[in-house]
Amino acid sequence: MSPAGADGAVRALRSFRQGKLAPVAASVEVRKLEHSYGANRVVRGLDFTLAEGKIGCLLGPSACGKTTVLRCLAGFESIIGGTIALSGRVVSEPDRLTPPENRRIGMVFQDFALFPHLTVAGNVGFGFGRRPSSAARARIGEMLTLVGLSGAGDTYPHELSGGQQQRVALARALAPEPDLLLLDEPFSNLDTDLRERLSLEVRDIIKASGTTAILVTHDQHEAFALADEIGIMYQGRIEQWDTAYNLYHEPATRFVADFVGQGVFLRGVVAGPHTLATELGELDTALPAPVVDGGAVDVLLRPDDIVHDDASPWRAEVAKKAFRGADFLYTLTLASGTHVLSLVPSHHDHAIGEKIGIRLAIDHVVAFPGAHDTFSISRAESIFGADLPEVGKPSA
Repeated sequence: MSPAGADGAVRALRSFRQGKLAPVAASVEVRKLEHSYGANRVVRGLDFTLAEGKIGCLLGPSACGKTTVLRCLAGFESIIGGTIALSGRVVSEPDRLTPPENRRIGMVFQDFALFPHLTVAGNVGFGFGRRPSSAARARIGEMLTLVGLSGAGDTYPHELSGGQQQRVALARALAPEPDLLLLDEPFSNLDTDLRERLSLEVRDIIKASGTTAILVTHDQHEAFALADEIGIMYQGRIEQWDTAYNLYHEPATRFVADFVGQGVFLRGVVAGPHTLATELGELDTALPAPVVDGGAVDVLLRPDDIVHDDASPWRAEVAKKAFRGADFLYTLTLASGTHVLSLVPSHHDHAIGEKIGIRLAIDHVVAFPGAHDTFSISRAESIFGADLPEVGKPSA
């Protein structure tokens, strides 16, 4: 769908709503959720809330429990602990399960699950029965307009591209005006370019519909493009529920820091109440350091935290390079042997083995206690210099 088509679809939906009540979007509250498959505990005391009209996302690696949580929200799975409430109404607890058909939930499946023997219009209107009313037929037309397929009602799924099939599945889920929309890895069967474009289109469509939505994915680019709030899942728990910006710049745990975005950890030591010393210089922190003076820390460095600067006294050797069009992603080796990443404009084309000047340019300093407790003062001196109060200062 072109940007102009998407804008026209949004205007069509707003026009459709004039004189009608908009769908009542659900708020979602999950408290101490527990689920297991036999002896395998998959979800462990999981908590989150999502306000009505917001788009949330459960993001995490494979086997972290995110799809199981989605199935619990839909009512496909019973829970063994905690509660799930939609707009304040408890729909799941250990001794009670409201069935899926009574939850006013729309679902977009990973494989779209379109009926091959039904036309596009028939798929979108499936929830209205065999003989939809005139109001239902109007709703089908409006949903097809919303997703940019207003002229495709009489076609069949096999005649559509993957992106078009995905939009049909979305229109079908939205047609009955659900209170909550659930999306299970909806872009996993699409190529990368189409996935990124559709992520933004789908967000516009969901926002225009006014429906609360929860997406499950392992792809952080999808999560960032679609969601207002994201929960990073690991081993059945949510490590952090936050905006994409805060997850990237202010990760609450080491796992979140490592999972979201590209980055490496640079060893440092605490050199004062709000000062961390590294081999690339001292860093002032807005928050108290996580360990006592002289203790080891690991400082998170993103590729955009390291700036190429020919005038800098700190040098690093180019170990690897990846051309990305507008920039290079360099893997650099520091004097200590530590590897860091740096995004550099592509007109700075350096050879493997060349030493270049770099400096830190960090707006958000994130540090965690050192991963290994064997980091001694003598080891710190060997990296940063013998005089610890002056650590991080380049040698003359």
